Amino acid sequence: MAEWTFLTNHSHVLVCLSENPDLRMRDIAELVGITERATQRIVAELISGGYLEKERDGRRNRYRVITGEPLRHPLEQSHTVGELLQAVAQRS
Repeated sequence: MAEWTFLTNHSHVLVCLSENPDLRMRDIAELVGITERATQRIVAELISGGYLEKERDGRRNRYRVITGEPLRHPLEQSHTVGELLQAVAQRS
């Protein structure tokens, strides 16, 4: 795997959940290449920041990405999460 990438782990987690809202933390961690604990922290931050919503579905969680939210960095605030996902997600 590359030593660095253009996108953060937060954006990688958003991409994973936008493509499959039913993923488990361990599956996201494996896809992103981080620990399950780091994944849990990132998901919690995305929820508290208003970028993700979590819904309990039996024993599993289902996530919804809030695509209308602006990106956080001042250089990117004129763009939304949805625009980022359209640019990088593997939509078929």
